[in-house]
Amino acid sequence: MLPLQGVKVLDLSRLAPGPYCTMLLADLGADVLLVEQAGEGAERRRSPVRTGDGAGAERAQAYNALGRNKRSIALNLKLPEARAIFMELARDADVVVEGFRPGVVQRLGVDYEAVSRVNPRVVYLSLSGFGQTGPYARLVGHDINYISIGGALGVTGWPGQPPAIPMNLLADFAGGGLFAAFAIVTALLARERTGRGQYIDMAMSDGVLSLLTAAASQVLAGGRPPMPGQHLLNGGAPHYNVYQCADGEWFSLGSLEPWFWENLCRAMGREDFIPYEYDTSKYPEIFAHFRAEFRKKTRQEWFEYLSQWDICAAPVLRLDEALNDPHNRARGMVVKVPHPVFGEVEQVGIAPKFSETPGQVRSTAPLPGQHTDDVLRSLGRTDEEIAALRAQGAIG
Repeated sequence: MLPLQGVKVLDLSRLAPGPYCTMLLADLGADVLLVEQAGEGAERRRSPVRTGDGAGAERAQAYNALGRNKRSIALNLKLPEARAIFMELARDADVVVEGFRPGVVQRLGVDYEAVSRVNPRVVYLSLSGFGQTGPYARLVGHDINYISIGGALGVTGWPGQPPAIPMNLLADFAGGGLFAAFAIVTALLARERTGRGQYIDMAMSDGVLSLLTAAASQVLAGGRPPMPGQHLLNGGAPHYNVYQCADGEWFSLGSLEPWFWENLCRAMGREDFIPYEYDTSKYPEIFAHFRAEFRKKTRQEWFEYLSQWDICAAPVLRLDEALNDPHNRARGMVVKVPHPVFGEVEQVGIAPKFSETPGQVRSTAPLPGQHTDDVLRSLGRTDEEIAALRAQGAIG
């Protein structure tokens, strides 16, 4: 049994945060039905991984983990016939997820108020950059903008340099998709107690600021805000930093606790540094020694050497290296998924390891609208009615 087995999700989202949210739910057993756009403008609204056609598009979908374990129906929600189908599906749904700009689902007539009238138990989540309220609610944006407003971009990088732009992890995937999945599961638990569904307004900028809770707490207590490359945890300390090795690769240290620091100093041949873990006046000398020493061995040589000590240390892996790292492989973080055309394809695995109800990658991503006819037949539509709806442009 899967932990979310029996939970029905209608997914109206398009770009990374919403699909990641519903991928997490689907991996744990939820029945996720993608409601894709049919008709004019459909290609523009789809995720970039769905561009192309023929075998190229099918191959892209086979490796598109964000769409795995899901089915797809294509509806043109601008037409009343398509909205009627959506509402019929929503009547029996547990969750609806949408990621449009604020106001779009109201104009389409598939907003929370409309859905909750036919299904008071529904959990309806709107995932947006800045939320449904507030002075920035109507602004467009992407991850870089949300981490700017949420405060994360302002603490990255080095003094005197532009902020270091991370990939779209903090807002899209953590502050957005992961927070959204957490909120949905929490609302489903609350529904078990109250019998009522509810609306969730999930802003990615809110999620980013929440991820900064520890640092923000210090600032709210009167402390200085962390500046790029000057804080203990963003590059200001020699024992929580990265160093270039003899082969040009990088190695990370994270030896914060005093006992780890002591072991690090011994491993680096400088026990005399032990009293100066938090003496910033000594940092230039420590940095210089560490940088010089790391240039004497390759990344792998440092990993083999420092692994013999009780030290927080690890090589900085590129993504291709991480996907082939023996630890990540042993943890099941790369899995093989069967595909009818391409045989087995590899995808990123499932992070939480449940002892009793583990998640499972059961199928690769569908092509847009792949299950339209099957879903409509399950609603009682005849082949003639389906053909008529397609001729009207209501379905794809």
